[in-house]
Amino acid sequence: MKTHVLALLLGLLCTGQGYSQLYATKNGSISFFSTTPLEDIKAYNNQVYAVIDAGKKELAFALLMKGFLFTRQLQQDHFNENYVESDKYPKASFSGTYTGEVLLAKDGVYPVSVSGNLTIHGVTQPVKTTATLEVKQGHILGHCSFIVKPEDYRIIIPSLVRDKIAKQVTVSVQVDASTH
Repeated sequence: MKTHVLALLLGLLCTGQGYSQLYATKNGSISFFSTTPLEDIKAYNNQVYAVIDAGKKELAFALLMKGFLFTRQLQQDHFNENYVESDKYPKASFSGTYTGEVLLAKDGVYPVSVSGNLTIHGVTQPVKTTATLEVKQGHILGHCSFIVKPEDYRIIIPSLVRDKIAKQVTVSVQVDASTH
């Protein structure tokens, strides 16, 4: 194990990306909201792994689908068992890049554009959105929202409940990443 850690650290140093440009958290937050005239559905997951490589302007997120908590247990059960099939597709992930200037030495809020690939339910789709990266006391706080269409990820909504689930779901991401 120590060999792997040493190799990773050497790899970071050899690429010229000093360790201080790699920010991470295992407590990021992703929530989603679906609203229809019949029902609102909101869920959140506060166990999101996130890594921001400020030197390369790359970022990645990963989470377990069963980590989403709903206000109603029945919604959570249907989400995991019937829609996203969490036993078959346990993880969701995003990897991508951002453009825009972020001054790590200066606290402030920096608008960026993010593009990458989002994988849900075993299906990968491109995603582009705007975000803010806030540098604050040595941390990077990231915030963004974007739209996901369940059908784009082959998530089948049964006709019996189709009117209760929006065709477009708003996803919000918040992370507080620090160097380790």
